[in-house]
Amino acid sequence: RGTRIGAIVLCRDVTEIRHQEQELITKDATIREIHHRVKNNLQTVASLLRIQARRSHTDEARDALTHAMRRVSAIAVVHDTLSEGLTQVVDFDDVFDRVLKLVAEVAASPSTRARTRKSGRFGTLPSEYATPLALALTELVTNAVEHGLAGREGEVEIIAERTEERLAVRVRDSGSGLPEGQVGRGLGTQIVRTLIQGELSGAIDWHTLVGSGTEVTIDIPLRYIGRAAR
Repeated sequence: RGTRIGAIVLCRDVTEIRHQEQELITKDATIREIHHRVKNNLQTVASLLRIQARRSHTDEARDALTHAMRRVSAIAVVHDTLSEGLTQVVDFDDVFDRVLKLVAEVAASPSTRARTRKSGRFGTLPSEYATPLALALTELVTNAVEHGLAGREGEVEIIAERTEERLAVRVRDSGSGLPEGQVGRGLGTQIVRTLIQGELSGAIDWHTLVGSGTEVTIDIPLRYIGRAAR
């Protein structure tokens, strides 16, 4: 054993680091609180739309208000999920499961009984992808139930296929297929085109399945999503 003749002491002031860490914690809490409040406000708007729809005297007004309520509720689901996490990415499978349940319950009628089935995985998506995609899928599933399966019992299937570069989604129903010249005329279809092509730089296509039913295919590039959101 040697004889100790001295010592080296290293000191580092971590006050600034601790201050930055505290700022990040405060920022995260603030963002979560904002999402929580936005969700609550959206749910209030959805409730008002639902009440007004029930008081409407015409089918056209009632349908328009119900569709608006459903769209607002879909956005609220995304903000609710964001308010529970520490990042601005969401598990879109969880979001879509909740949206799908909402749509199936609201869109169905006494004469239309729809079964919904989802296969594949969407994975995690940043909020700027999750909100428009949730809205677009809400419109597509609603159209499949209300128009594809109108007055009958059937199934709506949603298939998600994700790679490192792309997200492909297919929404298909077992209904009567597309009437000639019907694609692109409704407000819901216009909304979907705007969201997929404009907001997400994706592609969308409608076609009638062999036998019966309609399939809508969506293809979204994921090149702008970081690895953390995969």
